[in-house]
Amino acid sequence: MNNKFGFILVKPQLGENIGACARSMKNFGFTNLNIVSPKFIFPNHKTKATSVGAYDVIDNAKVFNNTEEAVEKFDIIISFSARKRDINKKHITMSDFYKILNSKKSSKFGLMFGPEASGLSNKDLSYSNFILQIPTSKKFKSLNLSHSVTIICFEIFRFLKKNLFNKKGKKMKVSSKSNIISLINHLTKLLERKEFFNPKEKKRSMLLNINNLFYRLEPNDKELRILASIISCLSKNN
Repeated sequence: MNNKFGFILVKPQLGENIGACARSMKNFGFTNLNIVSPKFIFPNHKTKATSVGAYDVIDNAKVFNNTEEAVEKFDIIISFSARKRDINKKHITMSDFYKILNSKKSSKFGLMFGPEASGLSNKDLSYSNFILQIPTSKKFKSLNLSHSVTIICFEIFRFLKKNLFNKKGKKMKVSSKSNIISLINHLTKLLERKEFFNPKEKKRSMLLNINNLFYRLEPNDKELRILASIISCLSKNN
């Protein structure tokens, strides 16, 4: 399904940014990179250096002379802008973005990002179906091009691979309360030998705190054995 998504970079200015975008795309299983009028000879050595091995994404990237050509093969174009534009387009939230992905599963999506310095022009945005502003701090909204691409790659990946995010790690069997009681009794005896409970009238409250500490935990048998060994070792006279 990842081949239904294409990333369109309009007039990128830095080769290293494209390389970083390619790396993020490959991290999350995307390969369709489209570049409109790059401001340098593409690719350059910085592009491949910062891609850290995502050479196939760069080698297979398509370069277009204008935005109109770059959007032709897509059904839905979603543009990303750091600021809200006063144009007749529907501005959507990230929640809306997920709903669109879910409701238009058979569509080919073009995800369009503007140049580093200025962002997408109104003409570029005119080819969009939707405009999305990635939520950021109101005090500093501008995101680096490659960071924006990384965020969107991750969000789509998370949407497509829900099962990976719902997996729970293997739960270790929690040790029985009887084993915890044995450990606490062992610890209590050693502490009594060291005259830890001083003054004696505070012994009850101190033991209560020890109980609260150990019973709050959910250790497995191996962890309890290690802890018992540590306690025993520290209690020995040199």
